[in-house]
Amino acid sequence: MIVMSVWYKVEVAGKSLPVLTNQDKGRYGVIVFENLDKYLNMDNWNRQLLDKYCRDYSVGIIGFVSPSEETLVGAQLRGFPLYVHTNLRLRDASLNPGSPVLRLTRAGDTAWGPLPGNDWAIFQHNHSGYEPLEWAQKNVMDYPTDGVAQPPLATVLQDHGQLDGIQRILFGSGLKFWLHRLLFLDSLSYLSHGQLSLNLERRILIDIDDIFVGEKGTRLKPDDVHALIATQNRIGEMVPGFRFNLGFSGKYFHHGTHEENLGDDMLLRNVGQFNWFSHMWNHQQPHLYDNVTQLMNDMMLNKDFAKEHGIPSDSGYSVSPHHSGVYPAHELLYTAWKKVWNIKVTSTEEYPHLRPARLRRGFIHRNIMVLPRQTCGLFTHTICIDSYPGGRDKLDESIRGGELFQTIVYNPINIFMTHMSNYGNDRLALYTFESVIKFLRCWTNLKLTSVPPLQLGELYFKLHPEERDPIWGNPADDPRHAKIWAGNKRRTTLPKLLGLGPQKTGSTAFYTFLSMHPAVASNLPNSDTFEEIQFFNGNNYYRGLDWYLNFFPLQPNDTDDKFMFEKSATYFDGELVPKRAHALLPKAQLVTILISPAKRAYSWYQHIKAHGDPIANNYSFYQVIVAVITASEAEPKALRDLRNRCLNPGKYAQHLERWLACYPQQQLYIIDGEQLKSNPVAVMNDLQRFLKLPPFDYSRHLRFDNKKGFYCQVVSDNRNKCLGKSKGRQYPPMDDRSAKMLQKYYRIHNQALVKLLKKLGSRPIPQWLKEDLSVTS
Repeated sequence: MIVMSVWYKVEVAGKSLPVLTNQDKGRYGVIVFENLDKYLNMDNWNRQLLDKYCRDYSVGIIGFVSPSEETLVGAQLRGFPLYVHTNLRLRDASLNPGSPVLRLTRAGDTAWGPLPGNDWAIFQHNHSGYEPLEWAQKNVMDYPTDGVAQPPLATVLQDHGQLDGIQRILFGSGLKFWLHRLLFLDSLSYLSHGQLSLNLERRILIDIDDIFVGEKGTRLKPDDVHALIATQNRIGEMVPGFRFNLGFSGKYFHHGTHEENLGDDMLLRNVGQFNWFSHMWNHQQPHLYDNVTQLMNDMMLNKDFAKEHGIPSDSGYSVSPHHSGVYPAHELLYTAWKKVWNIKVTSTEEYPHLRPARLRRGFIHRNIMVLPRQTCGLFTHTICIDSYPGGRDKLDESIRGGELFQTIVYNPINIFMTHMSNYGNDRLALYTFESVIKFLRCWTNLKLTSVPPLQLGELYFKLHPEERDPIWGNPADDPRHAKIWAGNKRRTTLPKLLGLGPQKTGSTAFYTFLSMHPAVASNLPNSDTFEEIQFFNGNNYYRGLDWYLNFFPLQPNDTDDKFMFEKSATYFDGELVPKRAHALLPKAQLVTILISPAKRAYSWYQHIKAHGDPIANNYSFYQVIVAVITASEAEPKALRDLRNRCLNPGKYAQHLERWLACYPQQQLYIIDGEQLKSNPVAVMNDLQRFLKLPPFDYSRHLRFDNKKGFYCQVVSDNRNKCLGKSKGRQYPPMDDRSAKMLQKYYRIHNQALVKLLKKLGSRPIPQWLKEDLSVTS
C-alpha cells in the first residue's frame, strides 16, 4: 500500500522540549504522546511551556496509555479529574455517533468479538468537559456478570478543554486495534482544525489478469461469468463507475474443459459489460525478447484476436505478465507498447520493490505512466478458501479492518491485482471485494468511485508530482528483479567509483591518470560528451538503465569484479544526482576534486569564452558575477545561467553535504586539485591505496611536460601523451574587483567547508582554502 502521509517529527522525551515556534508561528499542529505518562509526569517548567504553547496556538494533544506491569484500579490521572483502570481484556467496541471528532470514521455497527491485547485501559470521569469517543465491554469470559447488563466502558476519551483550554484525545490502547487507526487519523484532523486531514475520495480499480489463461479445472464456467456480472452490478451500486478490468491473452482461448470453453464464450458474449486490457498473446514475459519486431508481432496477434472478437483495444492500458519489463525497464517493451497499442499507462507491484508494500511508488518512463499496484492476498493458486494462507479467518481479518481494508483507507488510488482463477471455483475474489466494500461503507465516510486507468494515471501524478521521475535501482540487488531482467544485460558491470567533478578542477586529468592503472577500466565514450556519460543529471537519466549499462560491457575475459569507473564533472552540484546515484550504486566510492572556488569560477568563464559562448564574449567576468547582487528579471536568461554555472558549483560544503546525506563519509574521497596538478604521483598513490587497488608505479608513467606546463603520460623516453589543446590553456589574470568580490561571496561557503573537512577528519585543510580565508576584503 502507499500510505497517505502527513508531516511529522519524532522527538525523544528528555529534559528540554524541542523548539516549538518559528518566527512567532507554531511549528506543530498536534502533539502526540506515545506514552501518556511522559506528558503527565513532565517537570513543571516544561509542562507549563507546552501547555502555554497549546493554548496560544490552539494545538491539541493525543495521548496513549502505555502497557505496564502494574495494574491500576481507579487511579487518578495526575492533574485531571479522570480515573483509569488498566490491564483489562475487552470486547465489542462501538463508537459515539454524536462525537464531533468523527470525520473519516463512521459510527457503524459494533466491532464484535475480543479486542486485541490484554492491557486495555478505560477512563472514568465526573465532569461534563469529557466525552467518550469509543466504548467497549468487559470480556464476560474473564469477568462474569451473572447475566446483569454492564454499562459501556470508555476506551477513547475526548477532553473538550473546558478545564484548561487545551483539547485532548486519550486512547486506552495503542494502534493494534484497527478502529484506533481510523480514530487516530480523525483525532489528527479534529485537533489540527482540519490542517492534518486526509481526502475522503478513494478510487478503486480491480484488474482480472490472465483471462483465457489457466489450467483446466481453474477457469471460469458460465455460472461463474453470471456471478461476475451480478457481483459487478452490486458493487457498482456502492462504487459509481465500477467495472471489472479484464486482461486477456488470446492464444489460450478455448483451452479449457468443454464447460470452461463455454465460459470463454460467455465472456465474449458479454464483452461490453467489462473494461478490457491487453496482456501478451502467449503470456510470455517481455524481458525474454531481444528483438522488438518479434515482440511487436506477438502483440499484434493479441490485437488481431481482440478485433476478431469485438474486444475494445483503445484503453491505453496494459499489464505485462509477471510485471516483466516494466521495472526493471526493458526498453523494447515500452517501444512495442507505444507502437502497437499506444499504451499510456500501466501498473506494477515491483517499483521500487515488492516489499514493503507501503513504499511502492509510481513513475513515468517513455511517456508511459507506471502506477503502483496492490495485492489483496489472492494469487493464481488461491482458487479455494482452503488454499488461502490461514483460511477464512485470516481472509476475513484482512477484510474487516486488516490489511486489505487499510490499503484502501490509506491510498487515494487503488489498483488491485487479481487473476481469473480467483473468480471461479470458490469465487474468493467476488466475496473478498464485495465484503471489504461493504465493510468500508459501514465504518468509514470514504467516497468510493472507479474510473478507467488513464484517468487514474493522470490523477495519481497530479496527487504525487514528485514521483514522475523514476529512480533506477540495480536489478541484481533484488532477487525478484533479477528474475525479470534480460539475461544479456548481465554481461555488464556497474562502476565502483564515480568521479564527481566539479568542472574546471582537474577532473579530466584525474580521469586520464586513473585510466592508466592496469586494474581499472572506464566506460566507453559518449558520442556527445566524450569520456563523460552524464547519466545521473540531465535528460540522459530518462533514457533508462539499459542506455547506461551499454557504456560498461564486460569483455570475454573480464570478471564481474572488474574495477570500472566513470567521471562526469557535472555530477558534483546536481541536486538530484546523489539520490539517483545511491539508488543504483550504493557501494560506489566517490571522488571529488576541489580548488579555490573563485579560481574555478574564473576558469569556467574563460573556458566557455574560448569556446565561443556569446554571453561570455559580450560580458566581462566582472559583469557576469556582479549581477549576483544586482540581478533582475530583465537581464538575459543566458546571463543568469552563465552566472549560476560560474558560481554555484563553488559552494562546496553545500554540495558535499547533499552527497553525505546519501553516502557514508567512508566512501567519499576529496582530492586537493592544486596537489593533483603539482604532484599527481603522490595524489594517485594515495588514491589507489584508498581504493585498495594493486600498486601501480605512477612515477614511471607520469612526468612534467615543460611545453604544456603540466604532468602528462609517459609514452617513451622522449615522448609524452598530454591532454588536448583546451587543457592547460593560459588565461589573463583575474581583475582585482572580481577577486575581491568573489573573496567576499565565497567566505561563508569556505568557512562551512573548513568546518565540514574538520568534521570528516580524513584530509588536511588545503593551502588554497587557508589563503582564501586569510585574505581580507
